[in-house]
Amino acid sequence: MRTGEPLPAVEEVLASLATGVWHWSTATGLVTVDAEAARLLGLPFEGTVLTEAQTRARLHPVDWNEITGVIQLAVAEGTLAEVRIRIMDERGRVVRVVRSRSKPSFDPVKRAYELIGTLQEVTEPRPGTPAGRRAVTGDWRRSREAFLLDAGRALAEARSTEEVLRVAAGLSMPGFSPDGLAVFGAEGDRLTIIGHHGQQPRDEYPFTHMSVETDYPAAEVVRTGRAVYLTSPERYKERYPLTWPLAEQFGRQSWAFLPLTVAGRTMGAWMAGFAYPVAFTPDERSVLTTVARMLAQALTRAGAAETQRELTDGLQRSMLPTLGPEIPGMTLAARYIPTGGGLQVGGDWYDMIPLPNKRFALVIGDVQGHDVRAAGLMGQLRIAVRAYAAEGHRPDAVLSRASGFFHGLNSENGESTGSGGSTGSTDSRFATCLYIEVDPATGVLETARAGHLDPAVRMTDGTVLVRATAGGLPLGIDPDADYPTTRLALEPGETLVLSTDGLLETGGHDLDTGWQRVRVILEGHEGGLEELADALVQAVHGPSSHHTTGPFADRRGDDIAVLLLGRHGEESHGPLAAAPVRTPVRRSMLTVAQAEPERVAVARQQLRELLHDWPSADQVDSAVLLVSETLTNVLVHTDADALMVAEVTGAPGERRIRIEVTDTSDDLPHKRRPGELASSGRGLLLIELLADSWGVAPRGEGKSIWFELYETAEP
Repeated sequence: MRTGEPLPAVEEVLASLATGVWHWSTATGLVTVDAEAARLLGLPFEGTVLTEAQTRARLHPVDWNEITGVIQLAVAEGTLAEVRIRIMDERGRVVRVVRSRSKPSFDPVKRAYELIGTLQEVTEPRPGTPAGRRAVTGDWRRSREAFLLDAGRALAEARSTEEVLRVAAGLSMPGFSPDGLAVFGAEGDRLTIIGHHGQQPRDEYPFTHMSVETDYPAAEVVRTGRAVYLTSPERYKERYPLTWPLAEQFGRQSWAFLPLTVAGRTMGAWMAGFAYPVAFTPDERSVLTTVARMLAQALTRAGAAETQRELTDGLQRSMLPTLGPEIPGMTLAARYIPTGGGLQVGGDWYDMIPLPNKRFALVIGDVQGHDVRAAGLMGQLRIAVRAYAAEGHRPDAVLSRASGFFHGLNSENGESTGSGGSTGSTDSRFATCLYIEVDPATGVLETARAGHLDPAVRMTDGTVLVRATAGGLPLGIDPDADYPTTRLALEPGETLVLSTDGLLETGGHDLDTGWQRVRVILEGHEGGLEELADALVQAVHGPSSHHTTGPFADRRGDDIAVLLLGRHGEESHGPLAAAPVRTPVRRSMLTVAQAEPERVAVARQQLRELLHDWPSADQVDSAVLLVSETLTNVLVHTDADALMVAEVTGAPGERRIRIEVTDTSDDLPHKRRPGELASSGRGLLLIELLADSWGVAPRGEGKSIWFELYETAEP
């Protein structure tokens, strides 16, 4: 270069040195490479932009995992990130090895890494040759330790036998790598093929169910627990002449058969076949032996996990019922999702129990805990509830007997009972339960509740209301607890929603915020009952039962049980009859007993939910005030309980809310003229002032006070 001539561009200099440049931003998830870097990655010789997934597909999976660790360490220490990367072709073979050097940085605001670095091919002698072994020997210890660390990490992360075999097939050993492998298991006196790689399908058939007494290397390894190394075809044929024809067809030059040993027991054998001669030096044998031990442990863990999954799947199928035969006029749907960790079976359950007189019972409950004991108690409690229901007991009696039974289970399992019936063991359990007896002909629901969530009803126009029901203590706390019943009505076209608290609390929600999330799904859904059940589960849990892996994936939640009951809408009769046009009706009923004045607040809340889309906030406030007054008057001036029935009818813009409060007292109300300082006596005056119409109607036993408000648009 003559003095005064401009210097060549950096890209030209790097290209002349066969060095590529790449840029990776985790914020965008894109990797930009120049032409030389693209060539080294096995792509056309031109600059391009790749996604992280496209880039990862070109790299050895172990190396990709190592890159992330090297980058984090370099950022923490403020140094360069340097790593050797194996480039793979479409068939999963290593085509070249490159060295990457980069200076990474971390943006704490975006929480993203950005790297600009170089790629340069590393020339390595052919594996298995003397030159290849000499090249490896100089840095053998470092390469071996790095390889074993990566292999151990990859095998430890494998969660199934299939994943373990896939990881084993991708291992690239320092200085020598097999082009085929097979994993043999031992079942009795026979060998089985657990998996293989590098052979064609059906090639494993001659080796399947081979006797362990056969003159075959893997059989000898299983019998003796000692490894067999065969450095040449001649050595194989000399030592195992009977089975040599089976191995000859694969055209390999060296073989290593190693025992898969766990806790001193040989569970099988691992075969690694090489397309070139391998001397199996002490260092090479050490690497193979270590990999075989890690492979045996990984296969044992994967097998145990798969056995546990099969066990829990069977346990779920045995404990969770089918919903029984079709019910005329009604539809049922149910879902159960176990917790994200541990046994995958917890204490949540649901049931549908046929009863006499063409009725049936719906049950949903939750036994405390997510372990084997919770699952066992749940199974016993479910059987007990079915037995009590089949005997013909009413809902309150079913739960009362179930509570005594569950309390006895706690005592029988070692809990000491102290004074007052309390248990002294730290493993004492309780269970919540909601039991509903359903009359399909009328839609009447007789409910009894033991510390469980109240049921909800999705009305014909999509409005969702929580139906407040009387309840008692959770099962197992007090063997003599009472469980009052509440009568509800499911109108044609409405859907009853029962769930455990896992549906609301999954994802870090409390009961209030979780209910708001679920309510949006219920009110916005337009499909059938099965689709609604799927929508509820997917919205809070996700579409798959497989959980995301990684450092931020430990999102242990509660079990989820959902039970939906839909009552069919009324239909026309006769082949030529036209379907009547029905205006949706919203209806809410609530009983307020003399001993439960706090339920007046529940009535106010139910009325606000019923009028959630009423355009006039003043009218809503007036209706709530008048309901509070009429219910309180019954509790104060009579000895009877009060029944509130609220009903919204009419088309939007022309709707009417009618509220009727009934009691069994024959004393009719009358208007009074209270003084300024009087604390009562204004009930009827308020009704006359705020209601559009009102009245008092005598009943056969007792009376009812009713008032109506007509919809008006907000000014």
